[in-house]
Amino acid sequence: MESLKEKTAKGLFWGSMNNGVQQIVGVVFGIILGRLLSQSDYGMMAMISVFSLVATALQDSGFRTALTNLHDPKDSDYNSVFWFNIIVGTLMYAVLFFCAPLIGRYYNAPDVVPLCRYAFLSFVLSAPGVVQSALMQKRLLVKQRTKANIAAVLTSSVIGSIMAWQGFGYWALATQTNTYILLNTIFYWRIAGWRPSLSFDPEPVRRMFRFSCKILASTIIFQINNNVLNILLGHYFSARATGYYNQAYQWNSKVIYLLQGMLGAVSQPVMVDLRNNPSRQLAALRKLVRFTAFLSFPLVLGFGLVSREFILITLTEKWLQSASYLEILCIGGAFLPISTLLSDFIISQGRSGVYLGSTVTLGLLQIVSMVVLYPLGIRTMIVGAVTINIVWTFVWLLLGGRL
Repeated sequence: MESLKEKTAKGLFWGSMNNGVQQIVGVVFGIILGRLLSQSDYGMMAMISVFSLVATALQDSGFRTALTNLHDPKDSDYNSVFWFNIIVGTLMYAVLFFCAPLIGRYYNAPDVVPLCRYAFLSFVLSAPGVVQSALMQKRLLVKQRTKANIAAVLTSSVIGSIMAWQGFGYWALATQTNTYILLNTIFYWRIAGWRPSLSFDPEPVRRMFRFSCKILASTIIFQINNNVLNILLGHYFSARATGYYNQAYQWNSKVIYLLQGMLGAVSQPVMVDLRNNPSRQLAALRKLVRFTAFLSFPLVLGFGLVSREFILITLTEKWLQSASYLEILCIGGAFLPISTLLSDFIISQGRSGVYLGSTVTLGLLQIVSMVVLYPLGIRTMIVGAVTINIVWTFVWLLLGGRL
């Protein structure tokens, strides 16, 4: 039987393989789509992204993390969460379907309405795969997840690129996302092997909700915080201006998630397994922090240094304005994987309340700052957001140190 150390090493290897291949595919097809689509196409998708992310968080409601955090979850726990996700996912889609005209009115963009109703199908498509995803993470089935994700991202990227080539514009981006989610749900069902029963016992959901509700609230604030610029740019500026920022944000995220995805697959399960052995847990956390910093700072800051040349060579001069935004985002992006690792440690200690308080404070500070800074222009807003997130890395360090 494999030791936890061997499982962690294999998890890191397959996590890096998963994210490495996904990011390579993302780079290749990101270049293709960037050349085929306009700034406004990306801006349209960016303007509605926060609604999708918040609704997805409500659908999940923190139960994926709660299941991973349970020491010995029972079949009834999984079954209860499964049916909860199905019900909430369907309700979320219905609510946002009828709220789409309000979103279009906020952005003064009628074309957003049908796009919302199509893109938000992702809630219904992802709902059946939440429990299977938690099972795979709990069992450290990183190799199997890697194969599923690679197949899904390749297929969906090809479909999105063909649609963009045929002139479908932002519909190509929405279809790419929906296809990726659908395929992942199908693959997770095949790999996890767990099947729900028709009985629904609400007690496990109620029991886990005391923990998961704090994760839910934190996730919603986190997503709003990450997308506050998309929300404000779409309202105060234009879809084109939002598209320039979103292109920079996506390339910065690709580099960051190359690290976070590799570490996220193993960090929280390992921290949970070592919770009863504080000295080993602390040693594991320190190794993960050192390893993360060793990769994060040279990789992300280095990408920022060549961002202008990268944009010009790959996406052509039409996206040059994104390069100046990308340089700034990469400075904050170098710190983000460490912040995520420290916050995962806090969650693994069962201190979701501490995680919630910190995330809410960060989110409110970010939102207020962006509203104050928007008259000074997009670049100033980005500098403000990056500065706040760098400072908050040390807040996470202080909170983790107390535990």
